[in-house]
Amino acid sequence: MGLTSDGESSTAPRYEIRVKRHPLQGLALDIWQCPSPQSPQLKAPLYVAGLKGRNLSLIEHRILRRLGKVGVDLGGLPLDDRRAFPLNEDLALNLGLMFRVLAPMRNRDNLRMVAEGVEGMGREEAAYWLGMAMHRKHPRRVLMALRFLLIDPKQKA
Repeated sequence: MGLTSDGESSTAPRYEIRVKRHPLQGLALDIWQCPSPQSPQLKAPLYVAGLKGRNLSLIEHRILRRLGKVGVDLGGLPLDDRRAFPLNEDLALNLGLMFRVLAPMRNRDNLRMVAEGVEGMGREEAAYWLGMAMHRKHPRRVLMALRFLLIDPKQKA
């Protein structure tokens, strides 16, 4: 089992983050799983999750900090330009789950609590929840259950 230049195992699936800066909506981020020898069932890239608009702007600083740590710099991205950057599996799973669980949320305090909870998850836990959200018959129920677990009821009042 070899390692790639970013320290990721060569047997790990390949992921990328696709970035676009819209004139009105601002930044839009999408996580995709790419076809590779490690995922032979994929014939085309598979959409994992995306986030844009108000919900992204509320946690954008967290995302940019995490992306910066792995060498993804989004500064100076021109309007209407699209770019794709490779991501390691751990970060892709965590961001994919975060994007899926945060996308429909509206309450700022709850959004912050859920983002902190997902950020604190380990690889296995994030992979479990993302797999449940992607491959279940009713993924909205899975995501709602995760939100209930991550939101502190004492802070809601």
